[in-house]
Amino acid sequence: MLPLVQPRCGLLLALLGLALTPLQAEEKPPAQEILRTVRLAQAAENRSLTGQLRTGPQKVPFTLTMKDGAVRWDFPNPPQAFVLKLGEKGSTLEEVSPDGKGGKVAAARFDEAVRGSDITFEDLSLRFLYWPDATVEGDQTIMLTSCWQVLVTPPNAAASTYSKVRVWVAKENGALLKCEAFGRDGKLARTFRVVSGQKTGEGLWILKQMRIESASPRPGGDRTPSYLEIDPVK
Repeated sequence: MLPLVQPRCGLLLALLGLALTPLQAEEKPPAQEILRTVRLAQAAENRSLTGQLRTGPQKVPFTLTMKDGAVRWDFPNPPQAFVLKLGEKGSTLEEVSPDGKGGKVAAARFDEAVRGSDITFEDLSLRFLYWPDATVEGDQTIMLTSCWQVLVTPPNAAASTYSKVRVWVAKENGALLKCEAFGRDGKLARTFRVVSGQKTGEGLWILKQMRIESASPRPGGDRTPSYLEIDPVK
């Protein structure tokens, strides 16, 4: 992976985009400052991308539109759309019906898989970026990039399907390069890792491929990881 790749999307969105403020410092910055930088990056981006969720032979195309602090996922066959709204104090994930009406995705659905992949609605929600309990555990090099390692935990057990999420944020540009999400039993449930990036016509780096791997097999015992892949950009 190229050291300047700046990824963003849910746990996914945060892995697709472009950071605004460098996080390099002699002393480690507060954890909330690191998370706020990642949030600002998501809300600032305006771009439309196409790509696919790939799990073994199954390929699910999508269109991803980021505009005015909102992110829309559109899936065809059957048509299905979700909109992630990023606010100052929290995020909201809505499902949009074919007639354009939106309804908030209930917390009871957050552990459901998205289109048969290893990605869940919890992962699309980006809620972990707003959790108040956050600690900088130290720093570590991920894919040749020096990162801050931050641990975040939900305000209460009912607030998430995860008991904690560990994230690695690049010091140089605030990009989120890796996430580890732990289930309510404290065991590793899901890992997200950027594999590669690509350069836009403006000279910016965005995601090309990300690997998402669940610790638990899908129905039938399938442990094949999923990949989120963005088509070449201009």
